Amino acid sequence: MNTATTQRIEGLWVPIVTPFEDDGTLDLASLGTLAEHLLSAGVDGLVALGTTGEPATLTAQERVDVVRVCAWACERAGRRLIVGAGTNSTQGTIDEVGLLTSSGGVDAVLIVAPYYTRPSEAAIVDHFHVVADASPVPVLAYNIPYRTCRGLDAASLLATAAHANIVGMKQSVGSLDVDTLELLRADSESFDLLAGDDAFIAPTILMGGSGAIAAAAHVCTEAFVELTAVARAEKAGEAAALAGRLLPVVRAGFAEPSPAVWKGALARSGLIASAQVRRPLTGASADAITALEDAVVAVGDRRGACVGEPTT
Repeated sequence: MNTATTQRIEGLWVPIVTPFEDDGTLDLASLGTLAEHLLSAGVDGLVALGTTGEPATLTAQERVDVVRVCAWACERAGRRLIVGAGTNSTQGTIDEVGLLTSSGGVDAVLIVAPYYTRPSEAAIVDHFHVVADASPVPVLAYNIPYRTCRGLDAASLLATAAHANIVGMKQSVGSLDVDTLELLRADSESFDLLAGDDAFIAPTILMGGSGAIAAAAHVCTEAFVELTAVARAEKAGEAAALAGRLLPVVRAGFAEPSPAVWKGALARSGLIASAQVRRPLTGASADAITALEDAVVAVGDRRGACVGEPTT
């Protein structure tokens, strides 16, 4: 990839939730409010229609509408937008990329390894390359084997990274494993590896990663921005201390199926109108939401300090 014409995918990106009204309809007003809030807190960009955005439960038109609102917010803030467009079909993914990038405002697409069909690793690499050949914007590959039931070893990660239009990877393997370290060791100036597991932001960046895509940054956003910055500045001690403070937030937010707990906290703070999720997901328990709020309070100075002003 020509680094003179392609910006690096670095820093902190938030895979923004998709807000719904209590009746289950799309709440674009809350989406816009939340997007502006996150961007004003200093994140480097948004990821629309990532796993946290519940894209599998949205219609095609709803997905287009979500991208439109997020692109508007990013343009106003002078930030960038990545859009999740992966499916478990190669042609379906190409079609989805075309649909979601057709109106502009999308800087890259996030393409997950094909799920459910369980192709070989070689076939997954081929899938990424075929999609990248067809994509009008750069591709960020997404390796998340605990959702797809297929992972990529070091050789496959490096083969994926070799494509000129694949500019990075979101690596979500539940650890900082040897295969990830092999990819980081390659030290490419045209390929960015981002932590996809929020508990491993600091170690991934300190070992050479470029940043993170972190759902936990819906809350304590400025603290996660700082964590990413100090890790990128190779301030290991500061990064370790801040990561330790934020770990209870990460654990609390993922205590029940995501994004239910994040949405619950955001709704209680007034940043979105409702905590509604779409089936087959169900809403978070009150205890889980309170546990996240308590974890947030331990990081901030007062209740709600990390998620916006609480409602009165």
